[in-house]
Amino acid sequence: MERWADLHLHTRWSDGTLDLAGVVARAKAAGLSAIAITDHDAIGPDLRQPFQEMDGLLVITGVEIKAEILGERGEILGYFLDPAHPALRELFRGMAEARERRMQAMVARCQEVLGLSLSYEEVRARARGSVGRPHLAALLVERGAVATLEEAFEKYLGDEGLCYVPLSRPTSAQVIAAIRAAGGVAALAHPGFHGFSDWTRVLQTLKDQGLRAVELFYPYETSAQPLNPGLSELPRIAAELGLIATGGSDDHGPGSVKESLGLVKVPYSVVEELWAARS
Repeated sequence: MERWADLHLHTRWSDGTLDLAGVVARAKAAGLSAIAITDHDAIGPDLRQPFQEMDGLLVITGVEIKAEILGERGEILGYFLDPAHPALRELFRGMAEARERRMQAMVARCQEVLGLSLSYEEVRARARGSVGRPHLAALLVERGAVATLEEAFEKYLGDEGLCYVPLSRPTSAQVIAAIRAAGGVAALAHPGFHGFSDWTRVLQTLKDQGLRAVELFYPYETSAQPLNPGLSELPRIAAELGLIATGGSDDHGPGSVKESLGLVKVPYSVVEELWAARS
C-alpha cells in the first residue's frame, strides 16, 4: 500500500489557523502517513526533536525561512531540524526582530492609508509565534476595512498593496548554513514563483551552498501569482544535479488564505530520501 506525505504545512505558531494537534488530525483524516510542519521563521514549542510520532503519523520538524536568493526574495525550507540548535535560535532571533519592525511599519501605513485606529499590539496579540501579514489582514477584516482576507492582501498587504513594506532577509547561504548546522536538509520552496531564467546556474549555486532538495510539487493552480515559464524544465535540471524532488500543499488551515491540504502529496520515499541526505 502506497504511503503519502505533505512536506509543507503551517500551524498557529506562524500564520496557520490550527495548533499542531489540529493539523495532525486533518492530515491523518486525509490519509497521510507523514507531514512536515514548516512555520515561517520559527519552530513551535510542541516540536522538540527532529521528528516524532503523533497518533500514528510521522511529524517532521521543519521550517520555512525567508531569504534573499541570488537577488530575489524567496524562501528556503528545512527538514529534520534540531529546534534547540544555537545557529537556528540566532537566525530566528534576528528575523523576529525584523518582522517586528516590518509589522510596525505596515500598521503605520494602514493607519495612514485607511484612516483606522490600529495598533501593533493588537496585531501582535493574534500571533502565538512569528507575526505576519495574515494577522494584520484578520484585524482589517474585523474592523470592516475589507470583507475578506483575500481582499486585504489584494488591496493593501500583498507585494503590490498600498500598505506593503518589504521584509529584510538573510541570504540563502546564511539560511542553508543554519539549517545544516541544526542537522537538517534544505530545500528551495515553490520555485515557480521566482523570475530566474537560468535555472541550472541558480540550482547549482544553491547546491554549492548546501541545498539538497527542490519543492517541485506545489498547488500552483490555486495561486494568482504569475509562474516562471521555465517551471517545466525544473524536474530535469533537479535530477541532473542530484537534488531531491519534494512537495507540499502549503496549507494554512480552515478559514485561512491557503486552505489546500490534500491538493499535493508526495510518496513516502521522499521522506526517506530527505532523512538520508541529512548533514
